[in-house]
Amino acid sequence: ERPVFAVGETEVEHTLEVLRKQRAVFEKTDRASEEGDRVVIDFVGRKDGVVFDGGQANDFPVVVGGGQMVADFDAQLHGISAGDHKTFDVTFPADYQAANLAGQTAQFEITVKSVEAGRVPAVDAEFAKTMGVPDGDVAKMRAEIKTNLEREVKRRIRTRVRDQILDALIAVSDFEVPKSLVEAESQRMAEAAKQDLVKRGIDAKNVPVESAWFVEQATRRVRLGLAVAEVVEINGLQAKPEQLRAHVEELAQSYEQPQDVIRWYHSKPENMRNIEETVIEGNVIDWVLSKAKVSDKVIAFQELMAQGS
Repeated sequence: ERPVFAVGETEVEHTLEVLRKQRAVFEKTDRASEEGDRVVIDFVGRKDGVVFDGGQANDFPVVVGGGQMVADFDAQLHGISAGDHKTFDVTFPADYQAANLAGQTAQFEITVKSVEAGRVPAVDAEFAKTMGVPDGDVAKMRAEIKTNLEREVKRRIRTRVRDQILDALIAVSDFEVPKSLVEAESQRMAEAAKQDLVKRGIDAKNVPVESAWFVEQATRRVRLGLAVAEVVEINGLQAKPEQLRAHVEELAQSYEQPQDVIRWYHSKPENMRNIEETVIEGNVIDWVLSKAKVSDKVIAFQELMAQGS
């Protein structure tokens, strides 16, 4: 099932609004807070009377209705003024990222330091310049936004189709997978998980990460890798030089200096490895699509942009 969506003026306008809000200038106001305002608060959160980890902050800026805080907390930020003190309960979602708070209720105390009204910039020449259009041409800015949206929509549709195709290849690949390859991949995945913990500031030495946890996922990866390699070999789907050049040029278009990006990719063979893998994967996708029964399905813009990456 292939998603179908055509970018129009509605999507350009929506994106412009998002970009304007991101560049909002906040100024202090004496009135009560409204949706879109920024409030600066001190807060303390307690569970069973004890302050929990991450439950306390001073001079903390929050955009009202911005989704920065859980729903119960955000609801309390509407209609508050500088100098206000409030105490209220917050129930965390069942799937909250901190397991010790998921589905739990905590009590918060907040002190409002200031309320700041947001002023979004007008869509004019100055705004266009901040968006990377040197001459401030608003029409040119709109055209660039639409081009970027079309590129992103194409990428997300391609990702959805790719995922379905890889699942289909897995489903018909029932051969025995070499244990040595699965073990090696499991160890590699465990090591990657440890490195991820380190990047998050966690001392991985005290956190057990076993390769056995990744066996099922590693088996899938190895099986898929072998299946794809066989499809490529049998059907001559290796990356061609002209495909590599075209893909690099397409990637470079999203940068301010495309030629510099193109030169960088071509400067060393290792820079092209990921490009080659992507092109080969694309060839496999196109080959499967040429053999498969494909149905097109119109999809909503919000649904497409909310899922996948």
